[in-house]
Amino acid sequence: MSSESTEVWAGWYRDRRGAEAVTIAAHGRQLRTRIRGVEYEGAALAALEAVGAEGVLSSCVLEWDIPLPVHADGTAERATLSCLLTLGELRPEGSLDRADLSLTLHYGGAAYESGIAGSDFDSALDRIQKQLPYGAELGTLASTAG
Repeated sequence: MSSESTEVWAGWYRDRRGAEAVTIAAHGRQLRTRIRGVEYEGAALAALEAVGAEGVLSSCVLEWDIPLPVHADGTAERATLSCLLTLGELRPEGSLDRADLSLTLHYGGAAYESGIAGSDFDSALDRIQKQLPYGAELGTLASTAG
């Protein structure tokens, strides 16, 4: 039995047909969500594939928040990591023309932004870490989103 926990984050899915509330479940490096009755899963949000069918998420936006501790001065303070993933159009060969991830950490009354970071979650977090005040360290997620 795995010792990894499953984290569930609330968010929104938007495309040309409208918006709907979704949840994103992360277990280890595996992610899963259900959109309009279709299950999607994969090792990265920018590469979620329909379960039991052909197709990947494309031409849409996913937004979700992750509670994330920030360690400073021997204490852990609660912060919120707001995530925005924009997935472009599907190319004829089956890949996306773009996947843009933007993270914003809300901590200590300030907002720290990653800017557009392709779809590399770890690089986006690293950009935020470099902006934090001296001595502040991002906590780790039990699961990662990318």
